[in-house]
Amino acid sequence: MQIPVFTVDAFTNRPFSGNPAAVCLLENDLDEDLHQKIATEMNLSETAFIRKLHPGDDFTKSSCFGLRWFTPTNEVPLCGHATLAAAAVLFHIQKNTNSVLTFVTLSGELKARQAEDHIVLDLPLYLTYPQVLQEVEELIKAAVGDMIVQDLRYSPDTKKLLVRLSDAYERSVLEELQVSAQGFLSAEKTGKVKGLILTLKGNSSGKHKDHDFYSRYFAPWNGVLEDPVTGSAHAVLSSYWSEQLGKKEMLAFQCSRRGGELKISLRNDGRVDIAGQIAIVLKGKLTF
Repeated sequence: MQIPVFTVDAFTNRPFSGNPAAVCLLENDLDEDLHQKIATEMNLSETAFIRKLHPGDDFTKSSCFGLRWFTPTNEVPLCGHATLAAAAVLFHIQKNTNSVLTFVTLSGELKARQAEDHIVLDLPLYLTYPQVLQEVEELIKAAVGDMIVQDLRYSPDTKKLLVRLSDAYERSVLEELQVSAQGFLSAEKTGKVKGLILTLKGNSSGKHKDHDFYSRYFAPWNGVLEDPVTGSAHAVLSSYWSEQLGKKEMLAFQCSRRGGELKISLRNDGRVDIAGQIAIVLKGKLTF
């Protein structure tokens, strides 16, 4: 059996930066266990599987497809960068003729459209609620040590904990912070956290003045110690920073080693548009 497979770097316009995702195009149904085996083999934070919803569907002409995402260890309900990568494969490699693509996923219908040199994802927007420090104190200490935490929020929909560092810190502090995410597993006692977001307000002075906020994202609970650029985390960060900054249009930067930029626009329908660029770095076939 052969399956076309692609590696796409998302939220960047340069190869070997941004967040890599593998994308598999399924002409026919795939045995359930093979999804996980392939994702484990690809060993990227996410492998996306695009499938046809009806027998007559065509990757070049159809506008609606099924989409699933797997980490090396499990299936996840939402992955932004792998959705961006999937749309890129359909738009740029399959030369899909539609202006908007719809993906049927575990998080409902997600739409992707081309806008100049970006691909725009229409994602759910997730609200955050104040989180009591005592419940997660050990986890915070494992993540940031004695650094000053300015705000603490929790997103019940995504099970993500948002930790905002003090505005007194510069972007470089977040970038240089040494994090041992493996230690989060034993430090997290509540069972309700499946992802940890560290975030920092953008600095209005200096060379990085155009970014509204910065972040890093860790998900050892899903087998991903640090994710380079995370669309789903920004579906949480967008609601938080929009409220904090009083803005609906924002530019964000995720400060991982690879790094990536996200253009954010809160919609009037309670969702969020997150746009990014892509670089296709590998085209091949899985053979088994």
